[in-house]
Amino acid sequence: MTTLPTVHRRGLMLVLSSPSGAGKTTIARQLLERDSAIAMSVSATTRSPRPGEVDGRDYHFISVERYHRMVADKEFLEHARVFDNFYGTPRGPVEAALAGGKDVLFDIDWQGTQQLAENARHDLVSVFVLPPSVAELERRLRGRAQDSAEVVAKRMAKAGDEMSHWREYDYIVVNNDVERSVASIIAILTAERLKRDRQVGMSDFVSALRGD
Repeated sequence: MTTLPTVHRRGLMLVLSSPSGAGKTTIARQLLERDSAIAMSVSATTRSPRPGEVDGRDYHFISVERYHRMVADKEFLEHARVFDNFYGTPRGPVEAALAGGKDVLFDIDWQGTQQLAENARHDLVSVFVLPPSVAELERRLRGRAQDSAEVVAKRMAKAGDEMSHWREYDYIVVNNDVERSVASIIAILTAERLKRDRQVGMSDFVSALRGD
């Protein structure tokens, strides 16, 4: 019996973006719990570790000098300055994961998503999570009880600008219910994983099936 060529799936980069309070972090956590083929992207940062944070698990903690060297050497898929610190997604670990058939989950904003699209559009699947209403977004922000009224107001003011970029994403999920939203994103993942271009070796497999 002839042994058919093996088909391997190339992983994908799944981006979740949303205004603060729309439920993106909760959705991401449930995706990671339910699907072992997804790993969270670990960013590099120049800020100091916070209590309980572990280097390599929560962030790759690096010096400002190393950060600038990595930018110059194009070692980041996306990077940005946030207040007084720098952040970036190291290219090497992500590309290794994708080549090994692992999907990588990104929790980044629209600016980071634009950079990923410029550097690796073929591997990118982007989802924008919207709240069901402005009133519900504000209710969720206030309900977290971790931000002052001033911070909530700033997050609400920023939300309009963030939501204006929804057209730049492949998929839109309105988060009326977390369970349904997670199910929708799992359906997106299932379809995207089956795309022809992600089936590495499929051409040889089909040729062997046909006896070419």
